[in-house]
Amino acid sequence: MLKQGSKLDRYFEISKRGSSVSREVRGGLATFFAMSYIVVLNPLILGGPDSAGNTLAGPAVAAATALVAGVLTIIMGAWAKHPFALATGLGVNAFVAATVATNDGLTWPDVMGLVVLSGITMFILVLTGFRTAVFKAVPAGLKTAIVVGIGLFIALLGFVNAGFVRRIPDAAGTTVPVELGTGGQLIGWPSLVFVFGLILTIGLMSRNVKGAILIGIVASTILSVIIEFVASPGSQGAGVASGWSLVTPSMPEWAAPDLSLLGDVNIFGSFETLGVVAASLLAFVILLSIFFDAMGTMVGLATEAGSIDKDGNIPNVEKVLLVDAAGAVVGGAAGVSSNQIFVESGSGIAEGARTGLASVVTGLLFIVAMFLTPLIYLVPFEAVAPALVVVGYLMVSQVGKIDWSDIGIAIPAFLTIALMPFTYSIANGLGAGFITFALIRLFQGRAREVHPLMWVVAAAFVLFFSVGAISSALGV
Repeated sequence: MLKQGSKLDRYFEISKRGSSVSREVRGGLATFFAMSYIVVLNPLILGGPDSAGNTLAGPAVAAATALVAGVLTIIMGAWAKHPFALATGLGVNAFVAATVATNDGLTWPDVMGLVVLSGITMFILVLTGFRTAVFKAVPAGLKTAIVVGIGLFIALLGFVNAGFVRRIPDAAGTTVPVELGTGGQLIGWPSLVFVFGLILTIGLMSRNVKGAILIGIVASTILSVIIEFVASPGSQGAGVASGWSLVTPSMPEWAAPDLSLLGDVNIFGSFETLGVVAASLLAFVILLSIFFDAMGTMVGLATEAGSIDKDGNIPNVEKVLLVDAAGAVVGGAAGVSSNQIFVESGSGIAEGARTGLASVVTGLLFIVAMFLTPLIYLVPFEAVAPALVVVGYLMVSQVGKIDWSDIGIAIPAFLTIALMPFTYSIANGLGAGFITFALIRLFQGRAREVHPLMWVVAAAFVLFFSVGAISSALGV
């Protein structure tokens, strides 16, 4: 048992933050299980060909994804001392794979070079104090809206990952974009696993059982393994609508980590191929996504962890932002795209994690996962998704702190909250909220109440949303 005042306790301020080693370990485990899917998912997202037809080897992407996530998360915990875990960002890697890599002449090393350059730019913005200043310039009401919006986004991730909510295939006469299960019905054993996990987790939380979220994940995983052994439901990837959504519980053979992607990057290749204007536009979009996704996630998680002071400031925020900036540089240099703070860290915080010790635990598990990737394949989305839904509830409960009587805050807050889940992007919600906040205050004749940096950020988001039109107009 940890003694209050011990070196470990003093270093991580465990007692000061009202936590304990056991809570931190539980939180670190819960966060790892909640986000371990990235090791499986990232190779699928980055598995397509670049413009030259070259593909990234799946095992190499998986190994590098786990390694980079582990190292950065340990640094976040040991240096910045927050329970925030990092891994390859889903928004950025999807944009990189679907948009950047398809530009004529670009290779994967060229694409990753753009990510590295965006990370270096981010470093400069943090070191000059600009990024921290932007964070402090955001009104308290919008910061709360960010928390609530991310909560809804996390819950939607959980429902979609579990197949509880699914996209309706495009068809004539179809106007509703999503539905319950398949054809409005819940079918298949995986759906049962999700419902079982959600009910169990809610029941345990209602009884104030310690480790409720982690117990729910473990119990659901055990049920998943039993179901796969007995019934073998198949997978949605293989065309079975009632099957597992991505990870089919299994134990593949062990293989040594393939780290061949490390350092396979061409920093200025995209500029040589596309020209300065086109390459700069792509780098700008990547930069904005990294900049604001991380800021929004950090605010939401810190609020849940109770580490934001009465003035809305986060301890060691500069260190948090520097580690996040390093995520883009290191992730790009390792060939796995930008790494950033993961919203799934909320699962560990909900388990009681309050300090960087939890992140150290999560990071070490990622390092182990690099050598034991078969263990990742034991935990399907359906077993983790209930934790995300519950975390979403915890974050949305902050909504009462928003001043809904002030339309200058209420409308931007609403748009921030709504667009994060509806567009599947934290950055889009932030952009809509920031722009409308500045405009409404201008319409009200209260423009002086808007911090100068908020005008700069609002203008940057206008450019962000206009990149498509600008690129089309320039023919790039």
